[in-house]
Parts: sequence; structure tokens; C-alpha cells
Amino acid sequence: MEAGREQSVLTVAGVEALFAALRDRGYRVVGPTVRDQAIVYDDIATVDDLPRGWTDEQDGGHYRLNRRDDDALFGYVVGPHSWKKFLHPPRQRLWSAKREDGETRVTADVTEPPRFAFIGVRACELNAIAIQDRVFLGGPFADPHYQARREDAFFVAVNCGQAGGTCFCASMKTGPKAEAGFDLALTEMLEDGESRFLVEVGSDEGHDVLAALPREPATAADEATATGIVARTTASMGRSMPEGNIRELLLENLEHPRWDDVAERCLTCGNCTMVCPTCFCTSVEDTSDLTGTETSRERRWDSCFTMDFSYIHGGSVRSSGKARYRQWMTHKLATWFDQFGTSGCVGCGRCVTWCPVGIDITEEVRAIQGGD
Repeated sequence: MEAGREQSVLTVAGVEALFAALRDRGYRVVGPTVRDQAIVYDDIATVDDLPRGWTDEQDGGHYRLNRRDDDALFGYVVGPHSWKKFLHPPRQRLWSAKREDGETRVTADVTEPPRFAFIGVRACELNAIAIQDRVFLGGPFADPHYQARREDAFFVAVNCGQAGGTCFCASMKTGPKAEAGFDLALTEMLEDGESRFLVEVGSDEGHDVLAALPREPATAADEATATGIVARTTASMGRSMPEGNIRELLLENLEHPRWDDVAERCLTCGNCTMVCPTCFCTSVEDTSDLTGTETSRERRWDSCFTMDFSYIHGGSVRSSGKARYRQWMTHKLATWFDQFGTSGCVGCGRCVTWCPVGIDITEEVRAIQGGD
């Protein structure tokens, strides 16, 4: 554990008190819950809404929920949802216009978003949010909708107690321990079937919230247990990204035969971009009523896998599945560095799990690199 950070221990009752304290401060509490045979992110009220006693089994194109042999609150990895759906919603109205008495009045969308408190944010997801911060808040122009949702959000991170079959965050240096970007970070420690949580403070707001909770000071044994949990998770990653300069590898192999191989399997469905916590591509749509007096403009998620995304007069720039998959992978792992200074991948493994045919981004890199 990092020296100098305040650490305490909470019980399950203390986590319940945390939820209540956040609601009292005006936050909308959002966290993991079981729905439709998956662990998704939604509004939660008590610890009973958490996926207590559930875990997930993941592999390429495979996701299943299974019962654990204990009552761990956070004994799973990540599901199909990412926090992107709250900070960068799938649909966002930008403005509306109305023509009345010969004049047209345009009104920007100024809906005040809720103050979010996100529960159970993993290290890879914190890194994904930091990447989207650079996309939407970096440079001379900030996205006002993202900024309004992001600036007052409270993050309760959870250090991973297990790695999933498609996780490779350790090789991307984005997990499994949360290092920054959180207000409070929890490590769940199971003792005789009971959960206790080592709590690390990451901000002044986190300190103030923790001060109002029933807690105990962390002992050296608690810190050693939490460190061991993270170390075991690191050692049990289901995947790993190959080492080396992947940016140069991909940009120097744009005509590699592996692109044809993956194109034969890829359905160009866009699942990988929809579940990815960093993909940010959008399209804009205008709609009007039947009288022609009212109209609105809405932004919605889009994907580089759709034909229309790169459509210009005369046709699509990337008309083949090969071109669209190559665009996605080379942007994610190569040209993202040119735009934003980092990789666009955090190793969460969602693109592997939720690909219907199990295409594995780490396997594709390894094949282009010349490995098995």
C-alpha cells in the first residue's frame, strides 16, 4: 500500500453507512447489480442490491454468472456496462428549436445532470475514465455535457480480488490496484465467510465521507492481506498484451495477411466498441415534428464498424470488414498515442468477452508480431 495515505477498515455495515452518507450529500448512488443474467451498473440503495455471492466466468465470446461459495460483495470482474454510459450517455440531446410567430428560437440542452457516486469502479475503469477525460476535456474545447457529469462525480474504487479469463490490465499497467482517480478505494478481505474492507482515501471529499462512517484503524496485518490479494490477482490474469512497441508494429504491418484472417471471422457488429470503456465515436441526428415547427439535434453512440460512419459522397471510406477492424485496432493501440499520448486500451477484456465469435485483440497482436 502507498505510504502516507489514510487507511481504515469497514464492515459490511460500514459499506451500508457509506451508501447512506453519499445519499445524504446529494449523490445518486450507482453501482453493480444483477440483472438479465449479468452484472450491470444501475441505481442501488443498499448492500442487498450488490451482487453478493455472485461471480462471473469469462472467455472469448463467453460470459456466465455463477454462485460463489461465500457472500463476497465484489467477487466478480467487469460486465457489459462501463461507466461511460453515465458520463458519456448513449444518447444526448444537444439543442432544440421551435418556430413561432415567424421567429425561430434555438435552445441549448441545459439539463443539470445528477451528482453521481459510482460504487465498485475497477482500476482499469479509472484509467478508462482518465483517457476519456483527455478526449472530452483536454485541448482548447471541453465537451460541456461530459464536463457537467464528470466534475462532481464521487468514485468508490474496488481493488480486484480475482482476475477474469479475458482480463489483461496488468500487462497494460492499468490494474488491478487503483492508484489514482478515486475518492475512496476498497479491498475486500474475506475472513471466515465475512467481508471486511480495507479503505484507502484518495481525496479530501473521500476523507470527509469516511470520517462520518463507523470504522476501525487498519493494522499492518490488514495491509499485508490486501497487498497479497492484489498480488494474487496480478499473477492470475487470463490474458496478456505482448510486449514491445505495438504502435510501430501495427503501423508497419497495415497489409499483414492477419487482417484478412480476422476479417473472415469478424461480423462487424460493433459489440467491441459498444462495451469498450474508452471508445467515444458518435453520430448526430436531426429530427422534427410533423408540422415542421419543432426540431432537435441529438448525439448518439456510433461505431467505426458501421458502414455509414466513414461514409462521404460516393461511398464509405472503409467498405470492407478488414478495413474497419484494422481501423479500430490500430486506432486503439497505435494512433491513439498520436492523438492523446496514451494507448486507448486499458485491458478490461470486454471486447474479447462480448465478441460473438471470440476475436481476441491480444491474440491478433501476437499473430502480427509473429508469435503462435
